Amino acid sequence: MTAYNSSTRTGNESTLLNRGLGVGSIVFMVVAAVAPLGAACAVLPLVFALGGNPAAPLYFLGAIAIFCVFAVGFTLMSRRVPNAGAFYAYVQAGLGKIPGAGTAALALASYYVLLIGLYALLGVSIGALVTQYLGVDVPWWLFAFAVAALVAFLGYRDIELSARVLGVVLVLEVAVILVINVAIFVRGGAEGFSAAPLDPRLAFEGTPALGLMFAFFAFVGFEATAVFRREAANPERTIPRATYLAVAFIGILYALTSYAMAIGVGAADVAAVAGADPANVFQNLATQYVGPVMEEVVRVLLVTSVFACVLSFHNVVARYQFNLARGKFLPAYLGTVHPSHRAPSRSSLTVTGLSVAALLLVIALGLDPIVEVYTWFSGAATLGIITLMALTSVAVIAFHRRFHPETPVWNSVVAPVIALIGLGFAIYMIVANFDLLVGTRAAAIVILVVLVASFAIGAVVTAITRARRPGRYAELLED
Repeated sequence: MTAYNSSTRTGNESTLLNRGLGVGSIVFMVVAAVAPLGAACAVLPLVFALGGNPAAPLYFLGAIAIFCVFAVGFTLMSRRVPNAGAFYAYVQAGLGKIPGAGTAALALASYYVLLIGLYALLGVSIGALVTQYLGVDVPWWLFAFAVAALVAFLGYRDIELSARVLGVVLVLEVAVILVINVAIFVRGGAEGFSAAPLDPRLAFEGTPALGLMFAFFAFVGFEATAVFRREAANPERTIPRATYLAVAFIGILYALTSYAMAIGVGAADVAAVAGADPANVFQNLATQYVGPVMEEVVRVLLVTSVFACVLSFHNVVARYQFNLARGKFLPAYLGTVHPSHRAPSRSSLTVTGLSVAALLLVIALGLDPIVEVYTWFSGAATLGIITLMALTSVAVIAFHRRFHPETPVWNSVVAPVIALIGLGFAIYMIVANFDLLVGTRAAAIVILVVLVASFAIGAVVTAITRARRPGRYAELLED
């Protein structure tokens, strides 16, 4: 491998995309991708239910620690490698082009399947609201296609339009979460304040590995900060700050909300209550501590929260494709920029087209939108993205030991090793319990095979290109 050139590209490439995004805009987009209200309603109760104890806040605090340590190497690479490809660019820089190509394929597959799962969830959520308020039963996929059309419009245009939409939605959903939390604290919860949710001894009762696994799942999306590098006003400063702020904001909000949930239900009962009816724990707390109107507000904003998540991941996938096309890994068509919107508009339209095609296939196969599509696909994406983080941690170490040995050991070795240990444990627990995460053992096996195959296809195709077309190989992933 030749010495890696981390110098910034010159010429018109630096001004291809809109470059007005600041820290706040990027944080809005990645936190919206995490869907805080959706997590409060769906994921946090599962942390209690599957963990089997009241110590969910500690799992989220642990996740903050692991992801912040991961961010040390991740953001260091964002400075060394001025490429918005993030995972695959960093893996390529540290481990070589063939592993980088496999990482690119795995990243694209992971984000695509998550996007399709979110479309299914959103279609069902909108359908439930329409049935509740209008008494009309409409197929979920009609709403999914309608949302796809709206996302196509927003994704085609200037990224700052999406950022403004996501900012409004995020502020509303976070405000609702905080209002419910404050109401619980003001009224003292079911039995008064308790230290049990913060007791490290209780964190090891029940099945703590499952609780921690779902706590990790609730963070998926924060890592997309580097994907917006080309559109950041000052990427060397903006991306690291946005990454740390996103992790801290998400983790603290979840830790606070899970503590409020434990206090509101009762620390001794929260695991059992969440296990009996995880889908309605947060809504029931809204009714109990604020009033019935707040429960209706939660139901409506839950839809907008998932919409924000869909729009965020749509933008992420569009930019992954754009960067891969600029690196000649995908067709050049996807690497063009709209002259007015300064956005990867063609790539965005391609994401919409492929998403609609995937939804049509799901409909044709008769898959259940929640039990099968959302559950299976989100589980696959979680495993894929955590694996990408682990590969990146390895790449950080290899890159700096080879090309920048003068870098402080904490940033280039110690922090990535600690992150790798934590992420490796998470991968082990996800794989060991994957049938629980996706619903059935057969589905778990199929999804694991698909993820491994996506990495293998990217790596093998690139290896064949190196053997048969060395000139083409030299140009791959070099943007």
